[in-house]
Amino acid sequence: MNASPPRFLCAVAMIAVLPAPADAGAPAGRYVVASGETGNRTVYDTKTKLTWQQTVSSTSYSWADAKTYCAGVGASLGGTGWRLPTCKELQTIVDDSWIAPAIDPNAFPSTPVTWFWSSSPVVGSPSIAWGVYFYFGYTGFYDTTNTYHVRCVR
Repeated sequence: MNASPPRFLCAVAMIAVLPAPADAGAPAGRYVVASGETGNRTVYDTKTKLTWQQTVSSTSYSWADAKTYCAGVGASLGGTGWRLPTCKELQTIVDDSWIAPAIDPNAFPSTPVTWFWSSSPVVGSPSIAWGVYFYFGYTGFYDTTNTYHVRCVR
């Protein structure tokens, strides 16, 4: 009698984390970091025309609190229109040439290797929302009461 294969297979791989080559990362000129006080800088993405919060808060937030946080971050970053990014917008700053975190460290230094909320709810499930995990840069969805990091955009 043949045993049927398991319904779910997991692959385990050993990954050596090596420094990225000197030419890895976003093309020169992709990100423009605004001058200013460390912690209150912004990053303009010349490709998407979005402006990002450079340094993220050390606090993690529920999904509702993340949206409130971004709406009020203009006091420290300047300007109006700050909000929680959509999942697609957040994926635009994932840089597959980097790992742990999968983001350009020159434009976004000290990015925690963790989940970040997006403003995108899971269709049909208002209590579940999408996020991006910046260890590898992949997406997933979680209950909105969980707490994760936030990087605001305008």
